[in-house]
Amino acid sequence: MATAPLVRTPETTHRIYFQDCDMLGHLNNARYLDYFLNAREDQVAQHYALNMGQLAREQNAGWVITKHHISYLRPARQGETVRIRTQLIHFDNSNLVVEMQMLSQDGLRLKAVLWSEMAYVQVSTGTRTDHSDEMMDMLESLDVDDVNYDADGFDERVKALRKELKRQRAGEED
Repeated sequence: MATAPLVRTPETTHRIYFQDCDMLGHLNNARYLDYFLNAREDQVAQHYALNMGQLAREQNAGWVITKHHISYLRPARQGETVRIRTQLIHFDNSNLVVEMQMLSQDGLRLKAVLWSEMAYVQVSTGTRTDHSDEMMDMLESLDVDDVNYDADGFDERVKALRKELKRQRAGEED
């Protein structure tokens, strides 16, 4: 029996909590990272049956974040429900890049975009190590085709996403 293809771009909704906001009622800039990373962890557990802590214990290796690129485009406000979409946009033997988008609840307005670059390291030594063949196969099946990753292309990607969502909104108004 064939297995169903893995979800390449999972989405979840999250409510913006009062405690995470600044005095203007906007999500605090530092808290965006928490919302993004918590959403990705939940999505990975749900859609790929991967528990990051268990994986690190079993393989004596795990991903550590080496760099973030983030763009804040519209405020996420206290009490608002947002949609968080994540996807793998690049990987190699020991690295990966995950793109995370925070959108309005209807998915038509982009609030923030994050690229998280990660290295796969041995827990005991903190040195880079290669992904297993099984992990490489999984990453290959998750890598999205429609994002041409360029390490210096973050700003261009943000522009392209905004343009795409603007087209979608215009299509709904017809």
